[in-house]
Amino acid sequence: MSKTTLWKFLVLLFGLAVGPGFVRADELQYPLTAVASADGQSLFIADLNQTGVWKLSDGKLAVFFQASKKFRTPLNRVRCIGLDRNGKLLAGDSSTREVYRFDEEGKPQPLTNGGIGIPMDLVADPDNNLFVTDLELKWIWKIPAAGGKAEKFAEVEAPRGITIDADKNLWIVNHGKNQLLRITPDAKVEVVVEGRPWGFPHEVELDKNKTAFITDGYGKCIWKVPLGGKPEKLVSGEPLINPVGLTWRGETLLVIDPRAKGVFAIDSNGKLAAVPASAEK
Repeated sequence: MSKTTLWKFLVLLFGLAVGPGFVRADELQYPLTAVASADGQSLFIADLNQTGVWKLSDGKLAVFFQASKKFRTPLNRVRCIGLDRNGKLLAGDSSTREVYRFDEEGKPQPLTNGGIGIPMDLVADPDNNLFVTDLELKWIWKIPAAGGKAEKFAEVEAPRGITIDADKNLWIVNHGKNQLLRITPDAKVEVVVEGRPWGFPHEVELDKNKTAFITDGYGKCIWKVPLGGKPEKLVSGEPLINPVGLTWRGETLLVIDPRAKGVFAIDSNGKLAAVPASAEK
């Protein structure tokens, strides 16, 4: 049997999907974060160990964009994804130090010509400008809605998660001296939570009352910070192992855990339930 024939046999046997690189088509391996589509019907998932972006619809998991396994190629190391105000999918990639917007054909288009460091999270303001946390260069970058040179907006020690409220304030998870910050539209940095109460915070989301929710990987929990209040645990322990991603799907808060290899929903009683996903064959 030739090497080519043997490889094709192994592909069929183990269910590997072959493209510029390859992925297993039977499970998530290291999902970092996710975002719901504009209509709420689908969930786009970044899996660090399976290059590209996955799509979960009607309980079926499939590859949305297959990137190459070759380092420094587009979306080889997707760290964050989101939506712009037009519902277009965005992805931040540390391998190419770039932020991409997917076009109508599902192809990623670079926005900054590689003008940033390591993008950890991103969010769009009402004018569709993008704000990106850069863990390497320690900046919050502002990218024009149409793309172009990224502008330095605010300096933060070690920024990770980011979201935005109705007053255009940016909320930042920081691994520096104070772990939860708020940045006003005129780039003034304010402290929301002083000190370092969390083991390893990753992402932040807000509800309509500006209550902040934060994933804590080392703490194996989700924290809740009421506006003007103190941090309190919302959910903790199994099935969470290392919660990283956090996103809203309608009124439901979803948690993405790479070590548990899954997506979990938090119900109204503060209980966790796995979001079912089976691969399309």
